[in-house]
Amino acid sequence: MEKLQRVLRGQDDEEQGLTAQVLDASTVSFNTRLKWFAICFLSGIFFSILGTGLLRLSGGIKLFAVFYTFGNIVALASTYFLMGPVKQLKKIFETTRLLATIIMHLCFVLTLCAALWWQKKGLAVLFCILQKIHYVPLIRSVRDDEILIIAKRK
Repeated sequence: MEKLQRVLRGQDDEEQGLTAQVLDASTVSFNTRLKWFAICFLSGIFFSILGTGLLRLSGGIKLFAVFYTFGNIVALASTYFLMGPVKQLKKIFETTRLLATIIMHLCFVLTLCAALWWQKKGLAVLFCILQKIHYVPLIRSVRDDEILIIAKRK
């Protein structure tokens, strides 16, 4: 609609720079971002609950690990729709969040390794719990404070 209005006002696309044209074409409205956030977040919750339900089946540890981890990744990816991918990536790699980001991604990988290759059910569940712990900012700040206290003692 904006492009039509610009053409009707006599403003041509050549007046805009290439960067402005690319940014104009790639912007998404806030309502669209909100809808896709909700879709991804609810899908992530669905896959996590589905994985938890599959844990009760015999040999369901593999399905549990895959669906639960996939659900967490999709739920995390939903935040990219709210803030935009570049801004969100900058935030998760800030120094205050870097340790939590590394541990959480490591827990994703270790959960899958524990269930699929090592076949250790308890270890896979422990890594799934650690995945959730790194979502909560209060727990993350307490953990970081404890690490600093331990480091100062040595």
